Amino acid sequence: MVSRSSYTSFLDAASGDLLNFPQTPRTLPRVMTVPGIISDGDGNGSNDEDSDIFSSKCREKKIIVANFLPLLAQKDLNTGRWCFSFDEDALLLQMKDGFSSETDVVYVGSLKVDVDTSEQEEVAERLLAEFNCVPTFLPPDLQKKFYHGFCKQYLWPLFHYMLPMSPEHCNRFDRFLWQAYVSANKIFADKVMEVINPEEDYVWIHDYHLMILPTFLRKRFYRVKLGFFLHSPFPSSEIYRTLPVRDDILKALLNADLVGFHTFDYARHFLSCCSRMLGLNYESKRGKDVQEAKRETYAITERINANFGFPGYEPVVLIDHPVPFYEKTAYYALAECCIVNAVRDGMNLMPYNYIVCRQGTPKIDEALGITSGSSRTSTLVVSEFIGCSPSLSGAIRVNPWDIDAVADALNIAITMPGLEKQLRHEKHYRYVSSHDVAYWACSFMQDLERACKDHYSKRCWSIGFGLSFRIVALSPNFRKLSLDHIVKAYKRVNRRAIFLDYDGTVVPQSSIVKTPSPEVISVLNDLCDDPKNTVFIVSGRGKNSLSDWFAQCQNLGIAAEHGYFIRWSQSSNWESSPLLMDFDWKRIADPVMQLYTEATDGSYIETKESALVWHHHDADPDFGSCQAMELLDHLENVLANEPVEVKRGHHIVEVKPQGVSKGRVTEKILSTLISDGKPPDLVMCIGDDRSDEDMFESISSTIYSPSLSAPPEIFACTVGQKPSKARYYLDDSADVLKLLQGLARASSMKPKCSTQIQFSFESVA
Repeated sequence: MVSRSSYTSFLDAASGDLLNFPQTPRTLPRVMTVPGIISDGDGNGSNDEDSDIFSSKCREKKIIVANFLPLLAQKDLNTGRWCFSFDEDALLLQMKDGFSSETDVVYVGSLKVDVDTSEQEEVAERLLAEFNCVPTFLPPDLQKKFYHGFCKQYLWPLFHYMLPMSPEHCNRFDRFLWQAYVSANKIFADKVMEVINPEEDYVWIHDYHLMILPTFLRKRFYRVKLGFFLHSPFPSSEIYRTLPVRDDILKALLNADLVGFHTFDYARHFLSCCSRMLGLNYESKRGKDVQEAKRETYAITERINANFGFPGYEPVVLIDHPVPFYEKTAYYALAECCIVNAVRDGMNLMPYNYIVCRQGTPKIDEALGITSGSSRTSTLVVSEFIGCSPSLSGAIRVNPWDIDAVADALNIAITMPGLEKQLRHEKHYRYVSSHDVAYWACSFMQDLERACKDHYSKRCWSIGFGLSFRIVALSPNFRKLSLDHIVKAYKRVNRRAIFLDYDGTVVPQSSIVKTPSPEVISVLNDLCDDPKNTVFIVSGRGKNSLSDWFAQCQNLGIAAEHGYFIRWSQSSNWESSPLLMDFDWKRIADPVMQLYTEATDGSYIETKESALVWHHHDADPDFGSCQAMELLDHLENVLANEPVEVKRGHHIVEVKPQGVSKGRVTEKILSTLISDGKPPDLVMCIGDDRSDEDMFESISSTIYSPSLSAPPEIFACTVGQKPSKARYYLDDSADVLKLLQGLARASSMKPKCSTQIQFSFESVA
């Protein structure tokens, strides 16, 4: 479901044909599964269907997309001709060193200068021919709203933890700026589409300016090989959630195959946001603006120089203009100490540049009068809150908010013995020299290649619309279970085993009424009345509830509490797990669950004979999900030495005995049937959540017994289109009921051949 903010922003952005995304059709289109071969789809032409017009024998190409091209541009005022050259100091240019020499690198981005509309076509042709660069000429008004507006007024401050602390520093969220951001990203997408071969090329998008670009590209090419790297911090969920378009940006980033961050902390923040705001599971306005910060910096400089300087000497030299590369190199080479004391920053490269310059080169040594081969020194003071801090173990780390500690650190760095300065420098230089831009670029591309290697072995479905668009990629054998297909097999065999989950399978997960409907009772009785069938409800619910609800089903087997209790029919007794169970762990787990129940409105505890379950489906979605994660961690810690498993399911956290699962109980039932000389010729298993995946896996392993002459036909089916161990899917519980009713009709039908023989004898008589 699309949130209100997502829906509204989509409508705003879509005005003026900025986004031309149709609503998802009920029948999802299928797309190309191998290059050049298209499976039946809806023919809208907006996916990979036209990608086979490109040659698959082109050189490997990587398309680097960033806000600005790695170019320097200047116009000759006399001739009026533009002069371009590569910016040798640009990170994007240095990345090429990490790629194979056989790789073509194409850059897509804007120029840092305005080019008149009449000159844009000529400039674009020159840049592509001479520099392999594709310029994105944004209209000046759009550029202002996109870059100076949304990027610099909202994203940059937010990602650097600058929240409005008073009304004087707060502007209401401007959706026109958001619309400009969407429009600009769309223009970048159009430019990428001009040069991409979607079957072969890799696209690497850089930084927060282009965070919704992955959605535009994924919408156009389902299997585009797409990476994104954020060159700034990613804030914690408490900060990020203040952004009104938070969901749109998260969903767009998830359309990339690989998302990279400076540090593990930033990656963890991103995953936490996806969990708390989108409900996803995973394994493993501004207190000051830029101008105000500049004014404060100038004021501090003037105060220090007035108090401690004298004619001809200023303690602080403030440089507030672009510094040429050679000039920066000179500053770094001369400085005995470098301090980077930001309160929040991304992977600031200044400390690395300083270390390399202090190591020197023959020309630097000659200029400074240093003997070649002599020992080198450097000292660093870095803020704990910058991305490079963890990788500089020899630096003096400081809390930038603690002024006294910063002053002490500077004093220590300057007065440090020469040998210690040398050892710290050598340690840093070994790391920096082996972990350069080329190393990072190569590592990222290797990860991206691994993430994309199965693109053409999966079938793809498009889900959602607008900025909520995404792709679900599943096994090529994963398809909807056809009633005609299973009925043919159902009629053909003599013995059948049918396993059905309860919640979310035979009754809707969202239903308030949890008791089975009369239609469900009727169809189960019809199936159970067929002597060829063994039918089981396999559920996590308690045996008393299931026994009461299915009291009218005399021949129905029930496996309750994930198989801890089992009953073959209503006339048989309940059997419990043969495992010797000690339930003293409940006295540990129950108080912990009670604590979280009191703190989470809408949650409650379900007590079973063999398990405890904490439900939070009626709680606030974000808060309930967050509490569930914390409860999971809490219970795993306090129950670490107990013979139990702590599992998180759909709006639940459950503690149950080890060795008890739906997979084990289906394995037991099938083994019993085989040992009794009644091996099934067909096994059908339908379920909707994680616990049912155990059933899908177990039926595949159990039925391949050496004692069987031929393996049975297997129909493992999940409810809903999602990654699963099942080969088939049905859309919802209504589809499940229709399927069961179709099988029940097949059971009640008499063979046509017997009727024809009877008529034949009557005619003879």
